[in-house]
Amino acid sequence: MNKMLRSLFLVLLLIHATLATQKLSLSSLSTSSRISSPTKIWSTLSGSKPVVVARGGFTGLFPEGSKEAIGISKEISIFLCNLQFTKDAGAFCVTGIKLDNATNIATFDPKLKTYKINGKDVQGHFMVDYTGAQIDHNVTMNQAIFSRPSFYDGMSPVLNVDGLLSGKSPPRLWLNVQYEAFYNEHGVKLVDIVLEMLRLYKIDFVSSPEIGFLRSINGKAKNTKVILQFLSANDHEPTTKQPYGSIVKDLAAIKSYALGIMVPKEYICPIKPDKYMGTPTTLVYDAHKQGLEVYASGFANDLFSSYSYNYDPTAEYLQFIEKGEIVDGLVTDFPSTASNSIACFAQNNTLPKKEPVFIISNNGASGVYPGSTDLAYQKAIDDGVDIIDCSVQMTKDGILFCLNTVDLTADTTAMTKFMSRTSNIPEIQPKTGIFSFDLTWNEIQTLQPQIASPLGMDFQRNPADKNSGKFVTLSEFLELAKAKAVTGILINIENAAYLASKKGLDIVAAISTALSNATFDKQATQQVLIQSDDSSVLSKYKDIPSYKRVFLVEDKIGDVPKQTVDEIKKYAEIVNLPKSSIVKVSGSLLTGMTKVVKELKDANLTVFVHTLRNEFISLAFDYWSDPNVEIATYIHSVKVDGIVTDFPATTSRYLRSQCSDPNNVATILPAQACELQSTIPPTLLPPSEAPLPPLKVENVVDPPLPAVITVNAPPSSTIAPPLPSGAWKNVVNHGFSLVVIIVVVTTTTTSLTL
Repeated sequence: MNKMLRSLFLVLLLIHATLATQKLSLSSLSTSSRISSPTKIWSTLSGSKPVVVARGGFTGLFPEGSKEAIGISKEISIFLCNLQFTKDAGAFCVTGIKLDNATNIATFDPKLKTYKINGKDVQGHFMVDYTGAQIDHNVTMNQAIFSRPSFYDGMSPVLNVDGLLSGKSPPRLWLNVQYEAFYNEHGVKLVDIVLEMLRLYKIDFVSSPEIGFLRSINGKAKNTKVILQFLSANDHEPTTKQPYGSIVKDLAAIKSYALGIMVPKEYICPIKPDKYMGTPTTLVYDAHKQGLEVYASGFANDLFSSYSYNYDPTAEYLQFIEKGEIVDGLVTDFPSTASNSIACFAQNNTLPKKEPVFIISNNGASGVYPGSTDLAYQKAIDDGVDIIDCSVQMTKDGILFCLNTVDLTADTTAMTKFMSRTSNIPEIQPKTGIFSFDLTWNEIQTLQPQIASPLGMDFQRNPADKNSGKFVTLSEFLELAKAKAVTGILINIENAAYLASKKGLDIVAAISTALSNATFDKQATQQVLIQSDDSSVLSKYKDIPSYKRVFLVEDKIGDVPKQTVDEIKKYAEIVNLPKSSIVKVSGSLLTGMTKVVKELKDANLTVFVHTLRNEFISLAFDYWSDPNVEIATYIHSVKVDGIVTDFPATTSRYLRSQCSDPNNVATILPAQACELQSTIPPTLLPPSEAPLPPLKVENVVDPPLPAVITVNAPPSSTIAPPLPSGAWKNVVNHGFSLVVIIVVVTTTTTSLTL
């Protein structure tokens, strides 16, 4: 605990230092929100930029109202306290009316009680059954949302409002008050208590979903804004018994007892039943016309909202603060992302890139459309990608086309039409599949593309377009690249040895011919990158100076000895590393950084990192469920030269914002490995993982490509089959049954990919 407090004290000190000297990512949470461009004109009611309201502090990571949650968020936001009261009128901050999820109350008092609250029976533990001393001395806070880290559970007492406000530097405070009738029944006079708090302390906002309570304090709360909180449209307001969906239609009446409204974000940007965004309402405009401020609530980076945002929390925030009449404030569990959206990205999407880092697509914008389709490539180009990629596959009749993998089962509807073509090829992969080289191009064209969900079906991507787009031949891909004048193309080549020795297909020669026919070997305006994990493939391109070769590393490594680096330089100018070989992660915590990037860059090799994704489950806790922080980490801490991503729009927006410049006043700073881990007691840390293996010379050097056989002639039995591309991969034939094939196609692992 002392270690944690020391770390947080350091954070608070660093908040007031200049950004150029800040090193800790915790302090970066307070930087960009405090300063915005003076040229921006905000269409809020006041004309000032929107404020950020932190629900219970930084509750996206820390328990509500804990010292950690308040210490990190108070410099950049207003602290919203959902008030609960003890039997002796002690005021504490806990969301809801029950204590069960957010505290350890059950260990202090295992007995449950049932009360009728607003006409409904509610069972649990209630603050009003205890004294303030009992809560102070016996109850601690837990993370109420179970998908968030539990490392800090039980470390902080329930936040006592008097203790918070009587401190030396209390945060700007928003009190949200509810359940007046319930508290009055238990002898706790809500109106009197709140008015006394307003008399004693400076409180910026008081809100309530109960009109009667607001009318009781209206005019008595000097220098405090009174706000009506809206619940779900079908919920009934206790005083008038009207549904909130009806009350919102009479904004003029609200003006008589409140200065603003706090509404669930869906009141402004509705979400349709299919989880796509509907037509925005005119609520903000209508409220501003009545002189009412509007605060949108319910934002959280790690709670799915709508497929329209492509798992990008910044994209959602911008919907509320960038166009037309915008909200006056954002109520969120992740104040840093909201603040960065205001300071870094609002009205700021057309600037040139700030850093010389390549944005490289992963099968096009495969987070939005089925990968390697015409739509995915066009979307990547529209979103500002520098280099579009094609993983080249070959059909039975020798047609080259783009697809993520030679196995058609995941990225196409092949299982519905060609189940009889399944086969098991240990040289390619351990599981059974339907392979492109066993189908003709005409057969493949009868299939539909299929959007992949690499993090599991709980994180589906854009299901409305799950089968949209068409397959693209390599020739079509090259023509698109020329027509759109992208900076470059990346051609990924795999399974060349198997295709030559078993299928009579010379994919290397065919690709070389296609590039030559498209004149990519005779121009210098667009960069051509040839990528493979097979050194023998890369060797075929050593005599074409206009091409650059990329050695693909797909497995985790922790070191690249000099001898291995020297070997790589014989075959490639660029190395493409998985992000797990750069930043080490254990239990969703950053635990360190390898030396791999430095070792390669010291040898004048260019380094790319793959594959960055938006889904919060792919992000370590240190990134605050914000893909921008991960991007900043790989660019500014690791100093990679290129980022391979499923979502080029997210990386492009970051690189075109002023906050991608570490010398700018408003900056998104990278996470620092081990920083968050250092605030957690060692007994609660996940077990240490085994050291990552080094990349050895034998992992780099592949045998020469075999001769291309004649299709109908069996290869000589005296010649041993070639090792698979990337000789260090272990290939095991598990003999999957047909049932397993179907399971593999329809489900994917939900484990964290980092």
